[in-house]
Amino acid sequence: MAAPLSRPSGAVSPKAAQKPVPSGLGLDSHAVRARMVQKLAAQGVTDPQVLAAMGQVERHRFVDSALVNQAYEDTSLPIGLGQTISKPNVVARMLELLMRGNEGRQGKLGRVLEIGTGCGYQAAVLAQLAQEVYSIERLRGLHDKARDNLRPMRLPNVHLMFGDGMIGYAKGAPYAAIISAAGGDNIPANWIDQLAIGGRLVAPLQSANGTQALVVVDKTAQGVKQTLLEAVHFVPLKSGTS
Repeated sequence: MAAPLSRPSGAVSPKAAQKPVPSGLGLDSHAVRARMVQKLAAQGVTDPQVLAAMGQVERHRFVDSALVNQAYEDTSLPIGLGQTISKPNVVARMLELLMRGNEGRQGKLGRVLEIGTGCGYQAAVLAQLAQEVYSIERLRGLHDKARDNLRPMRLPNVHLMFGDGMIGYAKGAPYAAIISAAGGDNIPANWIDQLAIGGRLVAPLQSANGTQALVVVDKTAQGVKQTLLEAVHFVPLKSGTS
């Protein structure tokens, strides 16, 4: 049987115990996630596969115990080391944009590269939408946290790497889709190189005045098309590991 998570960069950490399901407010119930999905639909998310995936993954398992009561609110939450778990609406919006790049094809996305694993929540949602998910994190503390969070879910199509996300992960290329949870002044050339022809990239892009907006990059046989969308706020894209 395949291991639930592979780690190309090194040895597997000791098995983590599954987090206890928090009590109170029905956070362990399907009804709470269903209400979150209803709100996402009301906010304009329409892709049925994205809505189903958001309803499947228990977001409260990816936040600190002191914050579980806020897990299904449409807000970003701290996950340590100066990083955050994105708002459910932002996660759903970016995933829907990825799925729109898959229109005309049947079923799931192919192989996806995620830049910035964070606590592992988005990787878990992506696992419902893609055949394979390669997720890279530059902060060792978050990489280990994501492994601990994801291990109980036993997702054989999720592969976590510790490394520099700006370099990407060439061994898994070409990717049908690339998604980034951090924004830089430009889209790294490595990401474009590792994106398949017909593939789509969704990421925050920072302008000269410091504001950020979502950008969609479509790679075709004729070249690369870039579309700038709404304003967002993500942590800055950085190189190296820590």
